[in-house]
Amino acid sequence: MKRLFYIFLPFLICACEDGLDDRLILKTSGEVALPEELSAGNSTIFMSSSKAYDQPSSWVTGSLLTRFTSGDALYDNARTGDDDPYTGGLGPLYAGYSCGACHKNAGRTKPTLHSVGGSGKYNFSSMLVYISRKNGALFRDYGRVLHDQSIYGVEPEGKLSVTYTEEFFEFHDGEPYALITPHYQITEWYADSIRPEDLNITVRIPLRHVGMGQMMALDHDELKKLAEQSNYPQYGISGKLNYIWERGVYQIGVSGNKAQHADLTVELGFSSDLGVTNDRYPLEVCYGQIQMMGMAMNGIQITTREMEDVDLYMHSLGVPYRRNVTDATVKWGELLFQEAKCHLCHTPTLHTRPRGAVLLNGTKLPWLGSQVIHPYSDYLLHDMGPGLDDQYVSGLAQGCEWRTTPLWGIGLQEKVNGHTYFLHDGRARNLTEAIMWHGGEGAYSRAKFSRMTQEEREALLTFLNSL
Repeated sequence: MKRLFYIFLPFLICACEDGLDDRLILKTSGEVALPEELSAGNSTIFMSSSKAYDQPSSWVTGSLLTRFTSGDALYDNARTGDDDPYTGGLGPLYAGYSCGACHKNAGRTKPTLHSVGGSGKYNFSSMLVYISRKNGALFRDYGRVLHDQSIYGVEPEGKLSVTYTEEFFEFHDGEPYALITPHYQITEWYADSIRPEDLNITVRIPLRHVGMGQMMALDHDELKKLAEQSNYPQYGISGKLNYIWERGVYQIGVSGNKAQHADLTVELGFSSDLGVTNDRYPLEVCYGQIQMMGMAMNGIQITTREMEDVDLYMHSLGVPYRRNVTDATVKWGELLFQEAKCHLCHTPTLHTRPRGAVLLNGTKLPWLGSQVIHPYSDYLLHDMGPGLDDQYVSGLAQGCEWRTTPLWGIGLQEKVNGHTYFLHDGRARNLTEAIMWHGGEGAYSRAKFSRMTQEEREALLTFLNSL
């Protein structure tokens, strides 16, 4: 039978003339990709280098590729405090000078929490610091995010300091491990100091921008069914969806540590993180602050079309393939992952809705539709116990509740970003510590992991690093 060949990079798709049921995906080596390797269907890329998070999917061609490249530049290029129409508008207060400053190579830049103990005096921080009153209200002179960076002539809102206490433990076979607990303090407040007893601080290190498009194209009916079925009393597991008000609509949240957003927050990121005004957020984040009285406001500093190019870039990034899927240790580790019931929250397989995704300015991406994906997340909220309770409420998510972190690409984080800090605030220095911080609904899995032999634990970690 005659076959038609469509060539894309970084892999080759062979489509049968009769339809797509006979579709094969070939790796750059010419080998046929195994189904287990295809993390994100037609958005899977066969790359495992330091740029593995930062490559376009194969369907990004023509005008889409032009816009992808534009969005990539807007994502990576440092903003400045001047009025340059393409890179200006930074500040006056900010947390990052570009998207890529915190998300190096579309991953998570190494935070300064461990290296300089917080913001440091001159160091860029690569983290977000959320502040609120103990009752959840915001402070008049600040807001939800502490902006610890500023342009010349403006005072940062404050600086974060962190110290850690370390506790030492042993697994059941006697192998030692340690966990560190962060203790946060804010100093150098630009206005009146806030009393520590009235202050709640929660810190977030950057998320990996792997699989963002697939996340935005998720089949919400499938998520609703997962929430209905995610009740395993024998393992203490019961997940739920987060519902949030966004753009005037009460809807399912999937994005962020607590699933507190329904989109990729490009407009919010430019406004709150970079201090760049836009049509959705036309006021500077420092608007109304005492130190800004008399300063001229600069109007809209980035267009909606430009922000949609950034949105396109994030949606259409390729997802790294699963590696070493036929390796015996990896297969054993996967069985142990299931035996520990990790898969009940870190759901291996989900599906995207037929229509794909729609960007913030209405551009449609049907290529993201009707895909079988393997994010290893149910995108539901789970109670992770008092040890990870940050007392910060987001929509229906309480302080102890966190969205299941997608695991795809996790094994490449050290190669892409040079560190293995995990969990929302980077307190876990490696995957072992991340597992051992699981409390609440994760307690059963943690206990199973702690009772494994050293060889079994290493196999499970080998499996995680293959994702």
